[in-house]
Amino acid sequence: MGANGVIDETGTGRGGPGEPSVPAPDRIEGGLSGERLVLFTDAVTAISITLLILPLVDLVPEAASAHEGASEVITGHLDQVWSFLLSFAVIANIWQEHHRTFSTVVKATRSLTVWNMGWLLSVVALPLPTEMIGAFGRDRFVAAFYYAVLLVGMVCRVGMLKILKSNPGMVESDGEETRLRIARLYTDSYINVIAVVVAFALALAVPVLQYYSLLLLILPGRVRFTGRRRSG
Repeated sequence: MGANGVIDETGTGRGGPGEPSVPAPDRIEGGLSGERLVLFTDAVTAISITLLILPLVDLVPEAASAHEGASEVITGHLDQVWSFLLSFAVIANIWQEHHRTFSTVVKATRSLTVWNMGWLLSVVALPLPTEMIGAFGRDRFVAAFYYAVLLVGMVCRVGMLKILKSNPGMVESDGEETRLRIARLYTDSYINVIAVVVAFALALAVPVLQYYSLLLLILPGRVRFTGRRRSG
């Protein structure tokens, strides 16, 4: 094999003694393809959304040992059931948004991976404030914790989309339609961040609206739907 075909351990091709190192065409910064990053992210998200149900499962033997009726597992723990359904819907929504972001990503740079790990941190952490909602109810600290976790994930998604917007070559098709799609997702992400901040403010100002204000997260989708109807 000639010198031009040598690939070193960092994934760079080495030419002759006086030639600069050139990145190997089948390697990317950080050593991850877009597909591998998505598969890892989906697996972690699936585990996190599954963990939400475990506190409810633990209630079954507790109710049995206390000689309660089977229906008491649900009717006697409505706060826990509510927090489970809330966080299940939230994780399902943010995963769907993440899937839309990464549906055509083929390259995962180091910076994109770091932002994605930050997004995953928010998803992994969400079962904790979810359990706290069930245990402490409409507590201001719990609400602040819950919204802070959500906000971290939203900001990380904005960071990921900023990278994709600045580097359209990282996606599968570097055409005008792809650029417009990423630009729309970037705008939606900013709207989501603003929506979470507004929802947080409402939650602190009007405790009865603490988690119902999360309905503001459907705003970007509603704006897209209205825009498509008008353009059609």
